[in-house]
Amino acid sequence: MKRLALAVGLAVLSLAISPGSVSAQQFPPSQIKIVVPFPAGGTTDILARFIAQHLGEKLGVSTVVENRAGASGTIGSELVAKSPADGSVLLITATHHVINPSLFRKLPYDTETAFSPVAVVASAPNALVVSKDFPAKNVAELIALAKKEPGKLSFGSSGIGGANHLSGELFKQMAGIDIVHIPYKGAAPAMNDLLGGHIPIMFDTLPTVLPAASAGNIRVLAVTSMTRAASLPDVPTLDEAGVKGFEATAWFGIYMPAANGNPAHSRMVQVMTEILASPAIAEKFATQGVAPGKLSGAAFTRFVDVEIKKWSAVVKTANVPLE
Repeated sequence: MKRLALAVGLAVLSLAISPGSVSAQQFPPSQIKIVVPFPAGGTTDILARFIAQHLGEKLGVSTVVENRAGASGTIGSELVAKSPADGSVLLITATHHVINPSLFRKLPYDTETAFSPVAVVASAPNALVVSKDFPAKNVAELIALAKKEPGKLSFGSSGIGGANHLSGELFKQMAGIDIVHIPYKGAAPAMNDLLGGHIPIMFDTLPTVLPAASAGNIRVLAVTSMTRAASLPDVPTLDEAGVKGFEATAWFGIYMPAANGNPAHSRMVQVMTEILASPAIAEKFATQGVAPGKLSGAAFTRFVDVEIKKWSAVVKTANVPLE
C-alpha cells in the first residue's frame, strides 16, 4: 500500500509540474516573444520594439521581437494563432488583420476566434490629399467635381486591398461618387505621382503626408478620423466636411492566441493598459506620428468585430478581387 501511495503521489506531482501546467499558471512567462508579421523597419515593427522594451521592463522578463513577414501578415499571424495562450507569444499587427478575412478566399486561422485581442497599441488618421494644382479647394468641391464627371478623376494607393485603397473605396461609397482606383507597388511611388501631378487624389498616412504638405507640394483636404489631428488642427475631418460618419483610421493592435479569458490574458490586458497610459510611450509614439491606443480587453474585442464587418462590406461593394 505504501508503494502504491508513493506511486500515486509521484504521479500527481509529475502532473502538477508538467510544462503545460506550469505555463498555463505562471505569469509572466520566462520570456515573451512579440511576432510582427511584416518586415523590420516599418511602423508596426518600430511600435513593437517600443512595446517590447516597456513590457520587458515592467514584467522583468526578456522580451524579443521576431519578424515573420509574408502574405499580407498572415504568416506571422498563423504562427501566433498556433502558440500557447500563456502570454509567452504575442502578435502586434496593423489594420490588415481585420481586412484580410475579406480579401482571402481562405485563411489558415479564424480571425475572430483564433486570437484574444489585448489592446489597441496605437492609432493615426489617414489624410485625403490632392495635388497642389487640383482645382477643388475642399471636400465639397471635390465631390461636386467627381459627380459632374463620373469616372474621370482617379486616386492612387499603395496597392489593392490595403488600408489606403479601402479608405478611398469607403469615401466613394459614402460620398456617392465614381473615381477610379490606381494601385501602385507601395505608398512611395504613389506619392511621387501625386507630387508630379500624374494622379490628383490619394489617401495616405500622416507621417508620409506632413513633409510634402508642409513644403506646399500637396494639399490636405481632410483627415479620416472622427477628431482632428493634433498635427493638422486647421484641417477638418471628413465627417465635418460633409461625409457624415466617415472613419478609417490606421491602427495597430496587440493580440494573444485564443485565451478564453484565462488569467494570463486578463493580466496582459491590465499590464498593456498601464504601459499605454504612460507619458514615456506617448512621447515615443509622437515621433512616429501616432497616438497610444485607448481600447483594451472586451472593448477592443468589440472594436475588432465591428472593423471586420465594416471592411467586409467595403470590399464586397468595391468588388475587390479575392486572393
